[in-house]
Amino acid sequence: EIGESAFDGCSSLTSVTIPEGVTEIDIGAFSGCSSLTSVTIPEGVTKIGTEAFLGCSRLTSVTIPESVTEIGQSAFDGCSRLTSVTIPEGVTEIGERAFKGCSRLTSVTIPEGVTKIGFFAFSGCSSLTSVDLPDSVESVGVWAFADTPCEKELRKKYPRLFSF
Repeated sequence: EIGESAFDGCSSLTSVTIPEGVTEIDIGAFSGCSSLTSVTIPEGVTKIGTEAFLGCSRLTSVTIPESVTEIGQSAFDGCSRLTSVTIPEGVTEIGERAFKGCSRLTSVTIPEGVTKIGFFAFSGCSSLTSVDLPDSVESVGVWAFADTPCEKELRKKYPRLFSF
């Protein structure tokens, strides 16, 4: 485990390779690492905790391994240079504000198996023009896709999920 707030605010940290054997990235582990541009998360990590990469505004790429089953609240909130994300198939819930403010995010793949997308999950992703939601999605939180170019399309395509 990489513990709570382990590298919080390490503004000079530019690259991280998380070692094999780590199973959890805890709350705020890399929060505020504003110079972090890339992170390699190994197979075996099952949880990316709340605010794990909050405010990592220079993070351009992250590969989330298939072993991950949980993406916590605000996990990548404010990662404004992140351009694409593939959510692994084992994830059932995308936490509140998980990718909020990822303004350069143009592509996100949400797999079958995700049942819940939290409040504000992709809010402010102003480059996100298209997203397909799998049949497994049972609920979408209020403002999950607020301030995205695809929100209107999603409301038309999935009216049962956007009844608020």
